[in-house]
Amino acid sequence: MPELTNLGHIDRALTNISVAYMQGADAFIADKVFPIVNVTKQSDIYYQYSKADMFRNEVQERGRGAESVGGNWNVKVGDPYYCRKYAYHYDITQEERVNYDKPLDVERDTTEWLAHKMLLKREVDFSEKFFKTGIWHKDVQANGTTVKKWSDQASDPVQQINDEMLAMAENTGLKPNFAIMSPDVFYALKNHEAIMDRIKYTQKGIITLDLIASLFEIDKIYIPWAVYNAGPQTPGYDDTKTDMKFLYKGKMLLGYRATRASLKQATAGYIFAWTGLEGASAFGSRMVRIKMDQLGLGTERFEMEMAYDMKTISTDCGTFLYDLV
Repeated sequence: MPELTNLGHIDRALTNISVAYMQGADAFIADKVFPIVNVTKQSDIYYQYSKADMFRNEVQERGRGAESVGGNWNVKVGDPYYCRKYAYHYDITQEERVNYDKPLDVERDTTEWLAHKMLLKREVDFSEKFFKTGIWHKDVQANGTTVKKWSDQASDPVQQINDEMLAMAENTGLKPNFAIMSPDVFYALKNHEAIMDRIKYTQKGIITLDLIASLFEIDKIYIPWAVYNAGPQTPGYDDTKTDMKFLYKGKMLLGYRATRASLKQATAGYIFAWTGLEGASAFGSRMVRIKMDQLGLGTERFEMEMAYDMKTISTDCGTFLYDLV
């Protein structure tokens, strides 16, 4: 790679374009589920409060002239967050600029393409961090015998979710308020006889995401439609090497998340975004333009950076169900 003689500058206008693109990318959910904590330092610590101290009944009657009973709570230092910086670039040549006809915009197209690449990277990280077994307090496998699959009409998804909600509420004092559901699980529910029977007397009579959320008594259900190409990378244009797959499949996460980042508040997870970088957006992203004349006169590199960390905070605020269909 040629040595960079010009470290470039931050383009805030293109950063805004990339942020707008990210906010409109409905297939991705990595920035929508958990509160985003904007941090000015790349790495730091955070504290976790004791659930045992929070829910212990310690209040006593106060006698005349006597002091009140007091107490305290214990805290521990959680694993420090570390916002790793990820980057991806595209080089725009002078020839490409000349050959772009209006109303096409090579800079905007490049920015949106880079934003899509970064969104996919962040979504893969999100699924690896939160949407698999071994992360949460409880994993439930629909093995088809002791736990029926939701594609089996003999199953009762509503009762199963109600039982899991009761179990989490009893363990944490918090009623689950969100779910992440892969598309195939969502469609299994839409076509489930038990679900259709429950809503047949509603005004709409059509099974929607909001109706399923109301049946489960949770505030929000997220359906991630992200797909990725698992095929090998090959030189040149070759669409025969694609192996397209859903990133989320056959699984569901039921949990409780805080509406905002705050002290003494349990939540399944947080997203730490490093906003201390010059020109970084609230998502920890920025666009950098770098002159690359050594690659050809007039060539300019558009490089997108994003710095974040994803942390599970309260593992008992999540129940993971898999092999549901």
